[in-house]
Amino acid sequence: MSVKSLVTTSMKRKLVVILLCFLLLPVIGFSQNSKVDSLTTELQNHKSRDTTRVNLLYDLAFSLYNKDIDLTNQYIDEGETISEELDYIKGKANILSLKGILESRKSNYDLGLSYFQESFKLFESLNDKNGIASSYNSIGVNYLLRSNNNEALIYLEKSLKLYEELEDKNQLVAGYLNIGNIYAKTGAYPKAISYYKKTLKLSKEISHEYGTPYALNGLGHIYSDQGNYYQALEYYHQAYIYKEKLGDTLGMSNTLNSLGNNYRSIDKLDKSLEYHKKSIHLAELIENKDLIAVNKGNIGRIYKEKKAYNKALEYINESLELSREISDLGQITNCLYSVGEISLLLKQPKKARESFEKSIEISLKNNNQYSLAVNYLGVAESYYDEEEFHKALSYTLKGKSIVDELNLLEGKNKVSEMLSAIYENSGNYKKALQEHKNFKTLSDSLFNKDNIKKISELEYEYKYKQALDSANIRELKLTKTVLTTSQDLEKSKRNLFLGVIAFLVSVIILGGIIFFLKLRHEKTKTQNIAIEQKLLRSQMTPHFIFNSLSVLQGMILNKEDKKSVYYLSKFSKLLRLTLENSRDKLVPLNQELEAVNNYLELQNLEVCQSYDYTILVDKNIDDSLFEIPPMLIQPFIENAIEHAFKNKKDNRKIDIQLQYIDDELICTIKDNGIGIDTQNEQKRKDKKSLATTITSERLQMLSKDFNITGSVRIEDRKQFKEQGTLVTLVIPYKKVAA
Repeated sequence: MSVKSLVTTSMKRKLVVILLCFLLLPVIGFSQNSKVDSLTTELQNHKSRDTTRVNLLYDLAFSLYNKDIDLTNQYIDEGETISEELDYIKGKANILSLKGILESRKSNYDLGLSYFQESFKLFESLNDKNGIASSYNSIGVNYLLRSNNNEALIYLEKSLKLYEELEDKNQLVAGYLNIGNIYAKTGAYPKAISYYKKTLKLSKEISHEYGTPYALNGLGHIYSDQGNYYQALEYYHQAYIYKEKLGDTLGMSNTLNSLGNNYRSIDKLDKSLEYHKKSIHLAELIENKDLIAVNKGNIGRIYKEKKAYNKALEYINESLELSREISDLGQITNCLYSVGEISLLLKQPKKARESFEKSIEISLKNNNQYSLAVNYLGVAESYYDEEEFHKALSYTLKGKSIVDELNLLEGKNKVSEMLSAIYENSGNYKKALQEHKNFKTLSDSLFNKDNIKKISELEYEYKYKQALDSANIRELKLTKTVLTTSQDLEKSKRNLFLGVIAFLVSVIILGGIIFFLKLRHEKTKTQNIAIEQKLLRSQMTPHFIFNSLSVLQGMILNKEDKKSVYYLSKFSKLLRLTLENSRDKLVPLNQELEAVNNYLELQNLEVCQSYDYTILVDKNIDDSLFEIPPMLIQPFIENAIEHAFKNKKDNRKIDIQLQYIDDELICTIKDNGIGIDTQNEQKRKDKKSLATTITSERLQMLSKDFNITGSVRIEDRKQFKEQGTLVTLVIPYKKVAA
């Protein structure tokens, strides 16, 4: 049993490593609605080089640093010069703190930290509690930005305690928000939500302009982590509107990154790529290396989803190099995990394990439980691929303890699937069955969750469509008013009447076209589903299932233990592959061939006289790169087994061959039985090959979907002076990038 999907595919939506999806303005405090124009006027009127001018320069620089960096630096330089001349300690401390903010924004965290520490010493020498609290806050945010969560929490809690004593509500907003961010990053969502709600409440109470958008961004991040991606989108869009009005370049870049992550989670990869590129553009404007690294890592994940693994590694390695340069531990663990994921996909388990173990080492220091869970499971999968099941079990159980603690539904589902596979391969069939039952129960829960997500998606799209319709209606009313006032009344009425008629006719025609296209689409979709359901039923008939179980029962009664275990393994694998493949529009060619091989082996064990079979794939076909519609080949093999060998007791052969000729994927199924002509003569009128008929219908529809001709041709081999039947299938396919 393959468990590749545990981390690399199924967990892509939920159990991904947490990114820093939002950054705070790493400031002493947020701007307090001061009027830049008023401060500028005061500065122009106050010419004296004294402490008052220093304070005005600092206030202006602080108000502008998020909007005009050149002017900010100009004010900082003058303020620093005057403070040195006057030995004005508080002025020096404020300027140093603001310089620390600017360096942190550019991801120069070590330099930023040194400025904050110098500022702290000066405030401490003055016994300035406000300054001390702001320094604690700035140092805490500096650690938070490079994912040193333990140190960040220590300093931010010190800061919050002082601000509560001082009853400084503006700074309390920043404190609540920063601590909420730490809890969100470490997976403590109830605590994070509590602090975000405090932020929103207090921001509303004091009309704080920055608290609201950043709390909305944080809530969006939590909803995204919990799989409610469409609710997260609403919060992110609201946050972006606020930040755009404020001219907050850093904040906008962060929210664009969050939106990119969210669209990747719902498989809208091109849209996700667009948002990440916009985020990088803004991050480059403010020279924020951290955000550039985060976005490049996320772009790498997009290319991983597109299966362009070399391009994915290129972006992820760039992100890793930049993250190491700025000592961003959180992003380093993200990149290492991604390298491990891709190495597993490239069948390099040892290399994957090395990356996962490095990520685990950093995550333990960081207390990042989410990251630990997925990396433990990654190590487990690498051992599973090497068939070291005891080690795989140990790491899976480590991941399970964290997944259970965080109550992650998809994580529990994948842990159960992995445990079932490990126990089965270790011979512990009782535990394997128990975990498989858990996996089935959790899969049903996830199925319901997916349905809820689809409903949320429809609701989200409906809301925005409704808003767009309202805007169009308002525009139409405005146009009518202008026409009425600018033209003669009678002429306006006549024009309006003709316009209404033309509009109604256009609406009716357009509505008719849309209705017809939608009806045709739904009809085609329904036909596809019906055909696929018929084909699944034809493959997994009660007769086949009960016959297989009967054979298995006979083996057990005859005490053929090894043979019965082998038969059960093949039978369960065939059931799983058939059910999994039936849910997908496309499956890898090697996966479909595995199902065919299992079916042939099972049938060979059941029939009275065995038969020889071969499955040949031409050298120019890489069966891992071709994807085909499932359940196309098996019906013709079943037909050969059922009808070709009547009255033929020995030398029974079935040969299957796949060729790639002139951009066509051709599958031939050849037997040495009685031949199709003889079969048709012997068949009763009420007996016909339902699976063959369904497959032919399905091929016609698939040819339209893939824009590649698909066909089936059945011939009696006697025309080639041979015995038996030859089936030639031209299979529609999709070729993925290596």
